[in-house]
Amino acid sequence: MAKKVQAIVKLQIAAGKATPAPPVGTALGPQGVNIMDFCKNFNAKTAKDEGLIIPVVVTIYADRSYSFITKTPPAPVLLKRAANIAKGSAEPNKNKVGTVTAKQVEEIARLKMPDLNAEDLKAATQTVLGTARSMGVEVGS
Repeated sequence: MAKKVQAIVKLQIAAGKATPAPPVGTALGPQGVNIMDFCKNFNAKTAKDEGLIIPVVVTIYADRSYSFITKTPPAPVLLKRAANIAKGSAEPNKNKVGTVTAKQVEEIARLKMPDLNAEDLKAATQTVLGTARSMGVEVGS
């Protein structure tokens, strides 16, 4: 028999660094979830990805138990890491802030494939290229 779903909460949390402070506490506390237990489980699952932002979907059941699924980091986070920059450009069409190679873009697209709405790697690469362009990151050869 399936458990009754009470709520579904989507968050973005730094890998391995979940704490009861916002956004975790304010999102899960009102639902009656054991926040410390969630933080411990999330941190254990994401410790290897430290330094990245990890989207997580938490399903909360009527008996106050929960399950969660982690997604791949957002493309802008991966592009900033690959280009070794702190943030994207405020004027992406005028000011370029970094450069990534086509191979790096393809690697990011391959990593993001499960979460992208793309049929194949070529379409996923085009999506990541568009994100890079809108951040002011140039793509070299």
